[in-house]
Amino acid sequence: MRSDPSTTTAASPYDAPDLYDRLFETLDFDRAFWLEVGRGCHGPVLDLGCGTGRVLIPLLEAGVDADGVDLSVAMLDRLRSKATNQGFRPRLLAADMRDFTMPRRYARVICAFNVFAHCETMEDQLATLRCCREHLQPGGALVLHISYPGASLWLGPDGESILEHETTNPETGNRLQIYDRRFKDVVNQRQHSEIEVRELDASGRLVASHHSQARQRWVYRYELELLLSLAGFARWEIQGGFDGAPLERDDQQIIAWAWREPA
Repeated sequence: MRSDPSTTTAASPYDAPDLYDRLFETLDFDRAFWLEVGRGCHGPVLDLGCGTGRVLIPLLEAGVDADGVDLSVAMLDRLRSKATNQGFRPRLLAADMRDFTMPRRYARVICAFNVFAHCETMEDQLATLRCCREHLQPGGALVLHISYPGASLWLGPDGESILEHETTNPETGNRLQIYDRRFKDVVNQRQHSEIEVRELDASGRLVASHHSQARQRWVYRYELELLLSLAGFARWEIQGGFDGAPLERDDQQIIAWAWREPA
């Protein structure tokens, strides 16, 4: 008889930093872009929503002076341990991205991998953008990435488990799969996700299952431009991907550059 798989539940996927790292530490679709941003700004960088350091640690390894802010103490504890093991001691602050205070100002504030989508209201969005602007040096810029909420997002099935990502647990060799059950509110541009991470052994048997939930609110180009204006940014540029292409299709990524000062 097969034993039941071990099941754990976390209120948020960010409550399980070890598992988060096993899933995402090697995810590198955007890291070359953030390294270019960090190296090219000639000043310190703040990684907003830095998590366990998927972007921050490569910045440090590249010689960039970088700090981090994240709401999750558990994620920051793991980041701090990894950074210390490599001889790095970045400033790390456990705080809400809507209201944080760092002791210095930055040439770039970066907001990677849909962190901004966790702002669920216009008030949350504006508070976050204003706080980012306050932490920029004169001439500094916020660089923000968010997935474009295209037609495929809203037209996809509601409540159906979709395989989002698959990788290998480096400790056991087991397969790790992320399934996302999405429930969408098209009018309010919101998504609620019930997330299951399944761990499968070499025979395909389910040996562990981890459950959590997350919420996102998606924004469109001109909505984002209006938010940047209301937050006090002097100028901005919206691009359609990490290569700087114009935003022309709904299957592209949104990259927003927003400067504190006029050109």
